[in-house]
Amino acid sequence: MSERLQPVRGTQDLLPAAMRRHRAVTETARTVAERFGYEEIATPIFEFTQVFARPIGETTDIVMKEMYSFADRGGDEITLRPENTAGVVRAVISNGLTQSLPLRLFYQGPMFRYERPQKGRFRQFHQIGAELIGVKEPQGDVEIIALGAEVLAALGVLNNTVLELNTLGDPASRAAYRDVLVKYYKSHEAALSEDSRKRLERNPLRILDSKDADDRKINAAAPPFADYLTDAARDFFARVRDGLDLLGISYQLNPRLVRGLDYYGHTAFEFVTTDLGAQGTVLAGGRYDGLMAMMGGPEAPGVGWAAGVERLALLLAEPPPAPRPVALVPIGGEGEKLALKLAQELRRAGFAVDLAYSGNLQKRLRRADKIKARAAVILGEDELKRGHAAIRDLDTGAQSEAPLASLKERLAPFR
Repeated sequence: MSERLQPVRGTQDLLPAAMRRHRAVTETARTVAERFGYEEIATPIFEFTQVFARPIGETTDIVMKEMYSFADRGGDEITLRPENTAGVVRAVISNGLTQSLPLRLFYQGPMFRYERPQKGRFRQFHQIGAELIGVKEPQGDVEIIALGAEVLAALGVLNNTVLELNTLGDPASRAAYRDVLVKYYKSHEAALSEDSRKRLERNPLRILDSKDADDRKINAAAPPFADYLTDAARDFFARVRDGLDLLGISYQLNPRLVRGLDYYGHTAFEFVTTDLGAQGTVLAGGRYDGLMAMMGGPEAPGVGWAAGVERLALLLAEPPPAPRPVALVPIGGEGEKLALKLAQELRRAGFAVDLAYSGNLQKRLRRADKIKARAAVILGEDELKRGHAAIRDLDTGAQSEAPLASLKERLAPFR
């Protein structure tokens, strides 16, 4: 039995030290998002499969290979969410929020994909994300990228990343480019990977995103998308770049950048680092103007991003440790009773308090040292007869007495 009592492959237990890093990422992101006017939303971790399958794209790796899908006991096809943009848009439609556009929404939580685990990548992983829904102007793209940059800056990792930027054009641009791209790939079809041959008819732009070595060689000579952009798409992208320049947000153009989800158009972007090996993308997103209508809602533009909490946590400097507690050390029956009551009062006053429930004086003091308590409050029989407690500074070893009535005030330096 003991051999089986392990986490499922691709999952992990987040022990307190790891959770401090995760909390540093999510709480920092939430605080920054609030300054930009983004409110937090939470959607279910599972949805009807079609919420993800059609918007993400039937030929994407996520839908074809990675989704955790199953029929529940009622016969409904259910999928654990592999990403959260489609879930957020579904929530906007379901709750009638399209009457309140624009919406600025932030989320955080677990996602699920069946893929090969590697550094910073798990089958249950966590994301933070932001969605700006209802703004069609390129200023929306600038805002969402600026929010992502501010989150990375607040985490202290922005300078370790490069913002890569591309345009996927408007529908007319993509239609024109698709025809050219299909013709080009047809001439190299025999050398394409099996996955790319499947994509050739349904979504040839996704071949540009292929990680297969032979596909990459073919992609290197593919016709450039920029040659087929409409004037409107070219102008939109120019205004996004102008906005980023105005804010001093540096970027590199990457004409091969194609986001892995089918609902993207116009701006696509990734913040990439070399500090995590092959898995270098830490925050990425783009514009998805057709997504809401595809899901049965009204026509409404959108732009957003998501970031992997595990990957960002790997880049963080060591976050602050948990607050050092005050250890209560009662001696005798009366001390035990008082300690239980005193612990509650001190916690309500904002102190972190540790209370062991057994052991003599020396054993309890050793525990206080082990948990790195800042101070020990010794409730001995002699002290209690006089209405006092002994306070020991566990960093210096200095010890003094204080009246029980003024204990909170005397402990204030150790809060």
